[in-house]
Amino acid sequence: MSPSSETAEPAVAKTTVVIGAASGIGAAITEHLRAQGHHVIGADLVSSESILPVDVADEATVQALFEKIIVEHGSFTGLVNCAGTSTLSPVVNHDSAEFRRILEISLVGAFHVLKHAGSRVADGGSLVTLASLNGTQPGSGLAAYCTAKAGLLMLSKVTALELAPRQIRVNTVSPGLVVTPLTSPAMEIPGVREDYVENTPLGRTGTGLEIAAACEYLLSDGAAWTTGEDMQVNGGAHLKRYPDLLGLIEKAFG
Repeated sequence: MSPSSETAEPAVAKTTVVIGAASGIGAAITEHLRAQGHHVIGADLVSSESILPVDVADEATVQALFEKIIVEHGSFTGLVNCAGTSTLSPVVNHDSAEFRRILEISLVGAFHVLKHAGSRVADGGSLVTLASLNGTQPGSGLAAYCTAKAGLLMLSKVTALELAPRQIRVNTVSPGLVVTPLTSPAMEIPGVREDYVENTPLGRTGTGLEIAAACEYLLSDGAAWTTGEDMQVNGGAHLKRYPDLLGLIEKAFG
């Protein structure tokens, strides 16, 4: 045994906050990070004994969450924010209140999280937000969601610039189609899954584990020189076109 190995200290587990940890991709990320040795603090709108309460659209609850984490855990080194929602409507018929609701959760909520996590995360930490293929690829009927995710991409880049002096990295992961409680209603529209797969070069939908692995990399020391980046994890779907959701609805239901 070499002298260096005799004196080497065990690796310290990363403490990572996962928002949106109760279901879908957030639950997959939580499970995967724990399996990789992270101490995960989960939070969600739907809380439980192991998941703290937070409503990302309500800044006061976001602030309270991170204050509680600092008091109880001292610090944290990483964050994955999975909170978001969507709706389906053509622009000309879109309810204005519903449009604002999507932006409040998916964009303003992400701002609240980056604001309060960014001011408290340990220097050298990593903040990851789930964006979407729809941040760069338009989809009919998804005006609110596409707008929110496009804004989120730029918000993350600005935050990356501002937090760089503390060596805090800020990145996004843009999933394609992963079947979750959020996307399941669209899967009930005849032809949607088939059209999506046809326009995905790798020829299939994704899994929560594949998104979790991308987040794990961006949280890791191996990504220590990566910030302001958007990682497209969608089987190459960003190279083609998005399914015509409104056209498929019209075809199926008239």
